Amino acid sequence: MRGFLASSIGVATAAALSLPLALALPTAAAAQAVTAAAPVAPAAPAGSTQSLPLVPLRSAADRDTGVPGMSVSPRLPETRGLPARDVGTFSMVGVVWDDAATQLTGRVQVRTRSVAAGTWSDWQDVETHNSEHAADPDTAERAAGRVRGGTAPLWVGASDGVEVRVMAEPAAAPRSGDRAAVPGVPGAAKLPSGLRIELVDPGAAPVRTLPAADAKNGAEPGEPAGDDKGETAVGAPGMSMEMAESSAANVPHAPLGAILIPALNKADSTADAILASEGTLSPAARPYIGPRPAIVTRRGWGADEQLRESGFVYTNTVKAAFVHHTASGNGYACKDAPAVLRSLYRYHVVSEGWRDIGYNFAVDKCGTVYEGRAGGVAKPVLGAHTMGFNTDSMGIAVIGTFTDAQPPAAAVSAVARLTAWKLGLFGANPLSKTTLRSAGGNLYHKGTNVRMNVISGHRDGFATECPGRLLYGKLPTTRTSSAHLQGR
Repeated sequence: MRGFLASSIGVATAAALSLPLALALPTAAAAQAVTAAAPVAPAAPAGSTQSLPLVPLRSAADRDTGVPGMSVSPRLPETRGLPARDVGTFSMVGVVWDDAATQLTGRVQVRTRSVAAGTWSDWQDVETHNSEHAADPDTAERAAGRVRGGTAPLWVGASDGVEVRVMAEPAAAPRSGDRAAVPGVPGAAKLPSGLRIELVDPGAAPVRTLPAADAKNGAEPGEPAGDDKGETAVGAPGMSMEMAESSAANVPHAPLGAILIPALNKADSTADAILASEGTLSPAARPYIGPRPAIVTRRGWGADEQLRESGFVYTNTVKAAFVHHTASGNGYACKDAPAVLRSLYRYHVVSEGWRDIGYNFAVDKCGTVYEGRAGGVAKPVLGAHTMGFNTDSMGIAVIGTFTDAQPPAAAVSAVARLTAWKLGLFGANPLSKTTLRSAGGNLYHKGTNVRMNVISGHRDGFATECPGRLLYGKLPTTRTSSAHLQGR
């Protein structure tokens, strides 16, 4: 595996422990800040996961699925699920199974009961094809022995009841492949073993709140921030060693304990990059670095740092950015985006067995940028977002589903700003193409050198719908805007 592992905070981090947290906070919150010299015990980790095994719902001879929209056949394929039941509160759902290399070929539907209204939702489809969001083959993360297959997670809001149906692809639509047949149902797919429904509660993060005006992500003058922006979550008093490790990775761009990495104009972004590079980035080379957007840190959105593996894994550089959508639905308010992120993070780590959240960055529908996988926003952190092309790239996930829904202009603008800055740090031109070597996937064999756009969609490296056809259609203008922000 290319890259290296930094498993301890180190001397530089220890020195950074003396930096006052107040310097990292907006004025409104500075009065409540604490320093590492006067630690406060961190609050208990927030959130929980209920993992319930799915059971056979009927025999293959049954004719009625009981699920609207599912086909009826005299010889129906395998179906598993859960009848409607009361459960503990959760806000995100997903289905996982034992073998990460096995595909779920079929349909997954859930319906949930709202805590607030006490009513059941309609049946909702869960995106089954999610294996392309994963660590590369032959990496330590992939070979850890705990990685499981999983659907995309679906955000449903606070709920306390659930019903699940998972149906294998019916015999009426046989497909070739190496799937084992369901007995008595020629051509039907077999469901993966170990199917479980994961019910994720993001919890109330151990946080204070940051006024939305302080978290605004560098929008152009006159650009609306969204009418439901509300407040953005920020860090709690006191830091564990895991919190300090994660936060220290962003020094000197922000002091230890920062809840928000502030926006910088283009000139200051260039000067900041030169400072962080310890002089290896020459001012005479006229680096094309776009203005840095404000970035809510992991501490800012309430990441439980004890969930992830300790230490960070880096690759050599950042040659490309892959744009994704989370396929988790659009039914969230921007004030809920930190909770959605905490749920995604918990699902990736606890349910799917990854070392950390897969994406390097996330962007909500109002254009706020969030730090994703730990290791430092300005560093080449190895992610698990585009299987086969995680090396020398970064992954940006827009929170939502954009196959049939238009991505908000604020989110698209934020992707342009983020790529202008981060790609600029590594000398990459958003209008250019670059060459990446495939680590293996369903489009390119392992070892294949692939020429692709510096700003690409997930589907450019893997046969997938991600990032949704409507968000994918915004990439040409995103490249132009990003290059313009770099001064090209």
